Amino acid sequence: MPNEINGEAVCVWPADAQLGEGPTWVASEGAIYWLDIKKGEIHRFHLETGERRSWSSSRTVSSLVRRRAGGFLAATRDGFGFLELDTDEFDCIVDPEPERPGNRMNDGKCDSVGRFWAGSMDDGEAEISGALYRLDPDRAVARVDDGYGITNGPAFSPDGKTLYHTSTLDRTVYAFDLAGDGTLSRKRVFVQIPEDAGYPDGMTTDKEGGLWVAHFAGHRLTRFLPDGSIERVVQMPVANVTSCAFGGPALDMLFVTTARKGLSEEDLELQPLAGGLFRIDVGIQGLPAGEYAG
Repeated sequence: MPNEINGEAVCVWPADAQLGEGPTWVASEGAIYWLDIKKGEIHRFHLETGERRSWSSSRTVSSLVRRRAGGFLAATRDGFGFLELDTDEFDCIVDPEPERPGNRMNDGKCDSVGRFWAGSMDDGEAEISGALYRLDPDRAVARVDDGYGITNGPAFSPDGKTLYHTSTLDRTVYAFDLAGDGTLSRKRVFVQIPEDAGYPDGMTTDKEGGLWVAHFAGHRLTRFLPDGSIERVVQMPVANVTSCAFGGPALDMLFVTTARKGLSEEDLELQPLAGGLFRIDVGIQGLPAGEYAG
């Protein structure tokens, strides 16, 4: 197995991604899938062999999850639908916000029930026009929260009763109570990220209930305990840390995406691995990636 590491961030794919995002572990393939949203690329890294494969898409894919029935569900500029990687064919289920043409979808994940949760954002990163959506297995869609600049996350507690979601520009991670029928309630601030720590971006939870948050422009990942206290900070060799997901046979490896977006030429000289995919052996088990049940 390549790149054996113990707690240090090692770049397993120096991909020069403009906006690396959306890592998701597909256990049946032993591989991590991840995206470069700005370049329109979908990447696959096979853990055991180190094999790398990429696909191009015209859809501005911002998040990708496995379907229980096989294939992938994608969140795109055009809404939610089923994406065939080899042909770029997109079977659109629904566009949840046709009245917001300047928006695109952003981060998204499935819960253990098989519902897909994803946020939207203004593609120009100027308007407060983003919202959080829930796509149910019967393909019905609901807008469940609104008023975001840039949405990120979501993530779910191990018992499925708490949903975490981020308003990146506000440097705020929110927590919601999540009912069995998918209803959200009791929105509250979970953590506020200080200015000198960058912006909260993508995140994931582990088996113990820890929330791992990537810091864009912050050179780090932070693991928060369920009470909001900081358990550890993992320093990264690049500034723009965008998202993370657990993978590996024991789900104890953290795969971390990063971005070159917004970095100057001087920054890039100091951060040659910016835009790469990293792996960290964290010694804590994650949760299996949720799959869409529809």
